[in-house]
Amino acid sequence: MKVSDLENILNARCVQAEYEDREIAGAYTTDLLSDAMANAVDDGVLITIQAHKNTVAVATLKDLAAIIICNNRSIPDDMTESARSEGIALFVTEENQFTVSGKLFRELMTEHDNKG
Repeated sequence: MKVSDLENILNARCVQAEYEDREIAGAYTTDLLSDAMANAVDDGVLITIQAHKNTVAVATLKDLAAIIICNNRSIPDDMTESARSEGIALFVTEENQFTVSGKLFRELMTEHDNKG
């Protein structure tokens, strides 16, 4: 699955579309940025409600491909600009973290099973 697939899979809106369309290695769901720094996987996706530019800083540190903001949270302009400057895709969805995590899990496992 590539970053560009997230919009359709999650019924999400892409807020920041200037990114490299790379393969997604996994996903991590948390609202604690220190937890994301410790446990998110490189080339992964962060699923969170933390809609501020510090989230982008963590995504940059972990070389994440995308951030998905849940519960239709507003995305501040400085977060969008930070994501753009770092080349990190930024999506927003009305769905909650549980639902988004389940959808991504299913997609990633299906893809894994089809390769193996």
